[in-house]
Amino acid sequence: MNSEARQILESVKNGAMSVDEALLKLKTEPFEDIGFAKVDLHRKLRQGQAEVIYGAGKTPEQIIGIIDTMKKNGQERVLITRLSPEAAAIAAKSHPLVYHETAEIGFVGEQPEADGIGTVVVATGGTSDIPVAEEAALTAEFMGNKVTRVYDVGVAGLHRLLSHKEDIMTASVVVAVAGMEGALASVIGGLCDCPVIAVPTSVGYGASFGGLSALLSMLNSCASGVSVVNIDNGFGAGYLAGMINHMEVKK
Repeated sequence: MNSEARQILESVKNGAMSVDEALLKLKTEPFEDIGFAKVDLHRKLRQGQAEVIYGAGKTPEQIIGIIDTMKKNGQERVLITRLSPEAAAIAAKSHPLVYHETAEIGFVGEQPEADGIGTVVVATGGTSDIPVAEEAALTAEFMGNKVTRVYDVGVAGLHRLLSHKEDIMTASVVVAVAGMEGALASVIGGLCDCPVIAVPTSVGYGASFGGLSALLSMLNSCASGVSVVNIDNGFGAGYLAGMINHMEVKK
């Protein structure tokens, strides 16, 4: 993935930006302290993606303050995760905000064009896993990835997954979201030649222990190429999938 630093250096190389302008951009304060938060302004420079706001536990006023700071420093696109409908309604009065209630995600700014090397497939075992899957899918889309959703294809009816085998086998990365016993990730891992990111969800009856059973099953997968994120961590899976889908050969 091209970082902001690379883009700055390329701009200097092709004459679109002077050395002094580039130096000023690189010398900008790395963070801004606004009292209740220290907003990381160099995240995009270091990692290729700007800081994301985790909405849970923050007041609407704090969220607005962080967005204000980001926009003041040139960040036109902001992703807010775990954003409640009530907080979204208040924040939308200060900033144009697109809210996805199922995933509890808010977007400020325009969606980017997809420029990844392939397609990210997000699959779920059941319909109850969709909120976590949508958090992953929307995060990946925010990062400029083409996403294909393949929902309710769990192992209780394996023919449902096999009807999407072309999507699975041609993906550049698959996010497998499942609760209960979490077997979906292993099945998908045995079908494709790309990385599989397993997301255990807290969906299930008592002995699923709030997603712990699925987490342990996925950690013990016998399929090669399967990695696992935390329970219900759709954001982490979508972010990692987006990074994988933007990998380039480093010379």
